[in-house]
This record gives sequence, structure tokens and C-alpha cells, in this order.
Amino acid sequence: MKILSLKLLRDMKQSMGQFIAVVLVIAVGAFFYTGLVTLSDNLSAYTKGYFEEHNLSDLNVFYSQISAEDAAGLHSMEGIHHIEGRYTVHATQSFEDAKAALTLHSIPASNEINTPKMIEGRMPTKPNEILLDSHYAEAHHYRVGDPLSLRVNDKDMTFTISGLNENVEHAKKNETQDHQAYGATYIPEETISEIAGSFFYNEILIDAKDGYDIDKIGQAIEANSDSLPYVSQMSKERTFNYSQIHQTIHNNKLMSRVIPIVLFLIEAVILFLIMSRMIDSQRNQVGIMKALGVKNRSILLHYMGYPVLAGVIGSILGYAIAAALFIPLITTSIGRSYSLPDLTFTLSFLTLLPPMICSSAFGMLSCYLSGRAILQERAAQAMRPKPPKKMKKLLIEKVPGMWRRLPYSYKIILRNIFLNKQKALASSVGVVVSTVLLITAFGTQTALLQVAGQIEEVNTYDLRVDYYTGSFPDTVTLPPGIADSYELSTYPVEFIQGENKEQATLVVTEQENELIHFYDEKGNRLSLADHGVLVPKSYADQYRISEGDMIRIQFTAPELNQTSVDMKVLDISTQYSNPSFYSTPGYMKSLGIDYAPSSRLVSVESAADLASIRGFFEQDPKVDAIADKDDLKKSAQYMLKQNSFIFIMFIICAVILSFGAIYTISSINIYERNRELATLKVLGYPKRRINRLIFSENMLLTAFAVIVALPISGYVYSIIIRALSSTHQQIPDQLNLVIILASVVLAFILTLISNLMLRKKVTRIHMIESLKGVE
Repeated sequence: MKILSLKLLRDMKQSMGQFIAVVLVIAVGAFFYTGLVTLSDNLSAYTKGYFEEHNLSDLNVFYSQISAEDAAGLHSMEGIHHIEGRYTVHATQSFEDAKAALTLHSIPASNEINTPKMIEGRMPTKPNEILLDSHYAEAHHYRVGDPLSLRVNDKDMTFTISGLNENVEHAKKNETQDHQAYGATYIPEETISEIAGSFFYNEILIDAKDGYDIDKIGQAIEANSDSLPYVSQMSKERTFNYSQIHQTIHNNKLMSRVIPIVLFLIEAVILFLIMSRMIDSQRNQVGIMKALGVKNRSILLHYMGYPVLAGVIGSILGYAIAAALFIPLITTSIGRSYSLPDLTFTLSFLTLLPPMICSSAFGMLSCYLSGRAILQERAAQAMRPKPPKKMKKLLIEKVPGMWRRLPYSYKIILRNIFLNKQKALASSVGVVVSTVLLITAFGTQTALLQVAGQIEEVNTYDLRVDYYTGSFPDTVTLPPGIADSYELSTYPVEFIQGENKEQATLVVTEQENELIHFYDEKGNRLSLADHGVLVPKSYADQYRISEGDMIRIQFTAPELNQTSVDMKVLDISTQYSNPSFYSTPGYMKSLGIDYAPSSRLVSVESAADLASIRGFFEQDPKVDAIADKDDLKKSAQYMLKQNSFIFIMFIICAVILSFGAIYTISSINIYERNRELATLKVLGYPKRRINRLIFSENMLLTAFAVIVALPISGYVYSIIIRALSSTHQQIPDQLNLVIILASVVLAFILTLISNLMLRKKVTRIHMIESLKGVE
């Protein structure tokens, strides 16, 4: 056994480049698996613990104003574990060339819901003290003890920063997590009277008992608020903060399952090709070992040691690279996306096992399947080279005059390919797999660019003005310079089909609204109508919805009393980012649903008017938020920045996998043809012509493989996209010509690089040893 171990090391040393290529193939799969699984598991576990530790509110109930006594009276309701009242107001801070928006919350001395995570300093206890968002403080260079001047309720107020914190309810502030423009602060209850003019609350935080239905608690609170100035309520699942984090976790789980599985399958194909060709090329050595009395089981275990050793080294290498590269990148990315204090990503040694076991198992299986036939032969038979195959005339030889005009080197290439069809096919399969992987990798990156690009293509408004709940003005005199203005409202709903329920969003806007564009899957414009609803393609694909079908929608906002309606599908709309259902006020009215607009979309006649029109809306105390085209661009750029690194790494890994497969198979091709190439050298063929002979054959096989790969790539890409897509995330599933051409060119470049690197292997062929080795 010791001698076989030494032979294994000798084989690896003689073909070190080939062994390194196999290790890299395995390392790529281990890199992505350990990195993505760590991202998914750690983020999911952390957010669950973080929300529980700081007791994220289950329900937020909003009033115009409510006294402390009335708020305390709600505590006795069934299902409520704890209740806290607070006063929430929006403030602004002006700088030389910008303005920031801050949310002020009062915080009780005995705070138990949405408790802050202190970063520095202490809680505010005096009337003019304030607890500031640490990221906002960092963006504007504030420290504990500094004064903070804000404009609140048309009053200029100055606070002293008592501490810096991060809060569980503001882990995600907005689409782009812009800490410079948005912040959150907390003030003691003693400051409420100074800001509001008297002491009262306008928001109630509910901590529900375990097992109770939040929607039923919300309905009960609304029913008991008849004598109070009730406005609205929002469960934690509907909050932007909570929904965005859980959407990210869901998407990461999809990627952690789909991408490693794809890479492991490709790795399995490559390992099978490599090990089967390697054992077949060493059949004479198998015969010698049998003649020396080595048992078949020992011979098989000897060859199985190669993929096992490569699997162990490759998995450890992939793990180490993930720790050095993937973990720092995702730590930075998540830190830029969310405010999650003390979040760390730590690789578990257990993540080493799946790639190690998979690669070893695939390699051992290929060794068993490939070696079984050779081991059944007698030693003398295995030691002899395979008898020459009977060669029939090629089709091209039967064409008069054509075969004679071909150069001799091309005749050798064609005859070698058709004489060894199985080997040529195996080589082509490796290149086919590599080309499919390259096209898929480039396709996913292009899909991400399309998703980001559609944000600006669909939303053509110059300003979006969101009003506080129930504050949309009945009549408003708009300033001059506005070209078009349309109203809309957004409703939280549940899509229901049979036993399946999906949280969704229904946007209701005017039929004539030209500031939001809708497209079908072929890029044709769609229009709203008063007799149906536009359904996102992501939902249509998941639940097999077609134009003209009836779907059930349930309104989850408590003020609509869980009303369920059946809606007719007007058309299927392609929406890549934040897919929503769209309908019109007329259709809502026909279904018995009261339409109350909450936002206004505005386009301006001239860019010069934009600043003055924005200033007009900023002065309106009923306005909650304003977004413009710059915000849309930031949102698109932010999406690219946050996701591109994973897809770029996927492309790099695809290139490494492809190169490893092409290099290894080409190396084995040369090893198998040592005797033939040595004969050509003896006959006086120069090195240049021999290299051209081999490399022309490799290029011809690559060309054939690419032709076969093209139709397969589209099918494989569509399967991967379907696996990565969900009702809340649609990914474009169509490949364009540029992507296909780029992938094909790269496949040829990798073949060329492999050829250049293998020139030394051809040069080192020993003529006498190769010719006499069989004897």
C-alpha cells in the first residue's frame, strides 16, 4: 500500500498542472458553498435574535393624539402582553448645501419595546437631551455632548447629544440606506410638551402574547378606538424595515441552495470526465500492478485516493479563500445595507464537509465506474495497448478531390477524432459544460443590470410626494411649472390561491397615469383599465395565472376589515423590482372598495422649475416624504453595488472552473497520445507543427462543443433563473446575443491559454521512452 501511495504522489508530481486544475475546480464549489451558506444562516440567526433581544413591536397603532390614560386602557385587551405610548414627529436639519430628514420618537424611562442598542454615551434623561442614530452621527461627524439643531413643528430647537445608538425598528431606513439624508432620534417624554404644546401620544407600540393573531388584535384595537382619533395601524410584517430584511434573507437562502448545487453538478461532470480519462490512459500501469499481485480493491482505492486528496485540499482551499475574500465582502455589503450592530459572519468548519464529501464521492464513483471494466481484464491483456480500431473511410474521403487537397496535418486531426469518437466526445462534453457555465454566469450579471435599469424606465415621474396616512388634501392648488400630476394609493394585501397566501402590494392609480409605464414580457406597453388588475409576471409564473383569470385579493389594512374580493386579470406585467398589483379607482369602486389616495406623482415642464416645485411640497406639513429622479438613480446604483460582487465572483469562478476543465482534459489528451506524438518527432516533424496539430484539434473540438452548448445554455439558464426567482423577485430569463458571443469568445480564449501552457508538456515528450514504454 505504501508503494501505491508513492505512485499516487509520483502521478501528481508528473502532472502537477492537471492536479492543480482539479483542486481549483473543487475549490470553486467549496468557496461558493461555504460563503453563501454562512451569509444565509448567520444573517437569519442574527436578525431573529436581534429582534427578540430588543423586542421589536408586533403592531404600531397611530392616533392624532391619545392621552396616557387612554393608552393604558388598551393594555387590558386580550392578546396584549405589553403596551407603550410615544410621540413621533418628523424634523429636518439644514446644512449649507443639503437638508436631512430625521424621525423623533419619545422614549419612556422604563422602555421595554424597540429598546435601543447603545453604542456610546447614555439614554436621554433631561428635557433637552437627545439619543442620536450612530450612523447619522458618523455621517455628520457628531459626538456625544455636541449640540444638535433641528426644526421641529415649525420651531427651531437645540438638543444635546446624550448618546449614540442603533435601534431595531430602524435597521433599514430607506431603499438606499442613506445615513447622510435620513436619521432617527429619541427624546425623553419630558420634551413632548415643549414640542407638541401639551403632553400626549400619537403612536402606540404593541407587544403581543405568543400565539395570538396580530390582525385580530388590530381589529379589536380599532373597534375599541371609536371614541378616539384613530388614524391607522401597521403590523411589523408590513413595515419597510422588517419586510426588507426578511426579503434579503429569503433571496440569500435561494442563492445558497441554487448556485452551489449548479456548481457541484458541473464539478461532478468535470471530475467524472477527468478520472475516467485518467484511469483509461493508465491501463498498462493497471496491468503491471495486477501482474505484481496487487488486488483489484487496492488498485481501485489507489485511484480513488486521487479525487479524495484533491477534494480535501480543494475544499480547504475554497474555505480559506471564502474566509479571506467572501466574508469581508459580505460583511461590508450587509453593513452598508442594514444597521445591525455587532453582526459578524463566521465560517463554521461544518461547512467544509458537504463540498469535501460531494467532490470525494463524485471522484470515487467515477473511478469505480471507469476502473471496473479494466480490472476485469487479465494482467497480460491490460498491459498491452488496446488493439487498433477498424477504420472506415470518412465521408469526406469519399468526395472526389477534396481529401487529396487537405494538408496532411488536417487528415491526421480528422482521422484521430473519428477513430476515437468517445474520447473526442468526452473532451467536447467538458467544453460544453464550461461554455454553459460561462453563458449562465454572464447572463445572471446582465440580468442584474436589466433589473436596475428598469427602475428608471418604468418610473418616469420627476417627483413622488407621499402624504401622512389620512392626510391627502381633498383640494390642492398646484404651483406653476407642473406638466402632469396623478394620484395613487398603496394597499397592503394578501394574494390567496387555495391554501396558499402571499403578502403583496396593490397600487391603485388613475387609468390615464402616464408617469408609470407597464410592459409585457416582450417589451410592449400595457395600459390600465377599469375592468381588471395588472398582475406581476412573478406571481403569474408561480401560480400559473393567465390573462382573463380571476384571482382573490384580501385587504389586510384593518380599516378595510379584511375585505376579500375577486379580481379579473387584465394582463401580465413584467416587473423586476418590487413587483406589485396595479388597478384603477374605477375598478376599486366597482368592487365596493373606498379609494383614498396617499401619494402624488408629478412631472415638471422644465428642469429649472424642479427646485421651486419641490420646495412647495416640502413646506406642506402633511407631506411625509418626497422622492425624485436622483433617488431613483441612487436606488438603481445601490442595487447594483449591493449585488454585483456575488455575480462578479460567480463569473470569476465560472472562468476558473472552465479553465480547469479545458486544461485538464487537454493535458490528458496529450498524455494519451505520447506514442503518436513521439513517432511524429522521430519522423522529423518540427515542434511548431506538432503544437499546431494538437492545438488545431483542440480548437476544432471547442468549436463543435460551442455549437452543442448554445441550445443547452438557454435551457439551463432558464432553470437557474426560475430557481432564483420568487413572487417577490423576478429576474429576466432571456439571453442576448452579446452575452452568448462574449461567452463563446472566452471559451476559445481559455482553450488557447490552455494550449499555450501545455506546449512545454509536448516539448518534454521523451521519444525513446514513449516508443519503447509499451514493450
